[in-house]
Amino acid sequence: MNTSNTHPKKSSLIACLIFAFLATVTSLASLPSYAEPPAAAIEHSVNINTATAAELAEAISGVGLKKAEAIVAYRELHGGFSSLDELTEVKGLGVGTVEKNRAKLTL
Repeated sequence: MNTSNTHPKKSSLIACLIFAFLATVTSLASLPSYAEPPAAAIEHSVNINTATAAELAEAISGVGLKKAEAIVAYRELHGGFSSLDELTEVKGLGVGTVEKNRAKLTL
């Protein structure tokens, strides 16, 4: 009769479970944290009816200061934008630019 408290199969099973646990913990540690996005990933919305040209140029991807100044000029001439799609009326701004930035634009 075996007087030892450990069985070979039981020891192997425990060793496998420990290995699996450590492998899982190690792989989880390498995953990125989703608690707080990096500062570069945080997008701030910009109101196209109140923002300055400098604010528009900084916030809208594909828009430099000259186009941002054209947005402000259009806004002043026409009394503000009634929709985001109206941005395509500004010379040099296309549908693609509006769509690419739609999530961060407000009225």
